[in-house]
Amino acid sequence: MERAELRELLLTCLDGKPMQMILSGRTDQGNYLKVRIHPVLLGDLFRFQAEEFRGKQVFHRNLEREEAADYVLGMLGNTFRQLQAEMADRAVSVLVSKKGKITAKVKQRPGAAAPNVKGTPAQSPDLTEAWRNALSHDRKKNYILAEGIPVPFLIDLGVMTPEGKVVRARYDKFRQINRFLEFIEDVLPRLDKTRESVILDFGCGKSYLTFAMYYYLRELRGYPVRIIGLDLKDDVIAKCSGLARRYGYDKLSFFTGDIASYEGVEQVDMVVTLHACDTATDFALEKAVRWGAKVILSVPCCQHELNGQMENELLAPVFQYGIIRERMAALFTDALRAKLLEAEGYQVQILEFIDMEHTPKNLLIRAVKKRNRKGGTEHSQAGDATERLMKELHVEPTLWRLLKAKATEAEEA
Repeated sequence: MERAELRELLLTCLDGKPMQMILSGRTDQGNYLKVRIHPVLLGDLFRFQAEEFRGKQVFHRNLEREEAADYVLGMLGNTFRQLQAEMADRAVSVLVSKKGKITAKVKQRPGAAAPNVKGTPAQSPDLTEAWRNALSHDRKKNYILAEGIPVPFLIDLGVMTPEGKVVRARYDKFRQINRFLEFIEDVLPRLDKTRESVILDFGCGKSYLTFAMYYYLRELRGYPVRIIGLDLKDDVIAKCSGLARRYGYDKLSFFTGDIASYEGVEQVDMVVTLHACDTATDFALEKAVRWGAKVILSVPCCQHELNGQMENELLAPVFQYGIIRERMAALFTDALRAKLLEAEGYQVQILEFIDMEHTPKNLLIRAVKKRNRKGGTEHSQAGDATERLMKELHVEPTLWRLLKAKATEAEEA
């Protein structure tokens, strides 16, 4: 495809009732992480807003239709190599190779149709009432899994009605699923589209997020992934396996098993562990490090271990209050986990998963393995700083002990 043809395709996307466009797969030029483009209504003016994620900041610019097309065209091949455009009735993927070859694919959404709105707001000053409602400042959020578009697994799991309407009592779950997919979206450049990536979900439970990962990565984005869900409950695994077969998700498997003893695969590209209780999270993180996983997404739960270990003369007056000690123990636990992963060569962020009003267990540890990492764990600054903090608090967390045993095995081998 030539760039002139690509521009026409972009204009078509912008006129096609767009939900969002995502530019990703950066070329390492500049400090851009990703760009998200979506329609907005500013007073009576219809515009496309570009959210530029640069470093730790987000910048916004509002563009007219032609400007938006030229903006995306200028970014593709220079700053980013991938574009994913989501419309109500179809999805468009564009990939620009290192040599400048442009490949575009259009995928119709199964069972979905474009909104029944006459006219294109990008071309007409007379916006229809439907588009005004959709794009006003009090509009519903543009989720990755959009409201109004039926998703089979969300219907079977009771989150959506057959018409695609989100069940009011399950709206928090719907928001949680979409928030999780935003984290997945951010790490897409670390997943290889040329080979099958293995994703392991420890403690998958009812597997809302496991199914969401599969649907988003394989069905919507076309990534050749194989996803494995692992849980201790036989009845839950049986139900999830049945749903996967019903949808024809042949690369989604569920097994009964324990995090600490699981040996079903030799290599894993991404490890997900959500709400694994107490030290189960540590066993999952150690497994991920041992496999050399490129990405780790973990939402810890019930961090009790350090609560019984912490001692510090300076902090003793604070530790005497039970609820304060408990919360500080949970925060120290996750902070130490993050630092230990940094010492293993990961770039780590601790992010808010969902609002505190819904659950206090709302922190997500996102670790992405650094490319061309140099130096060993024992020599890293992160490792030294972590050891000093542990000494001050008189704690020895499970993840530290597991990683220490792993290092000893490597030395003896």
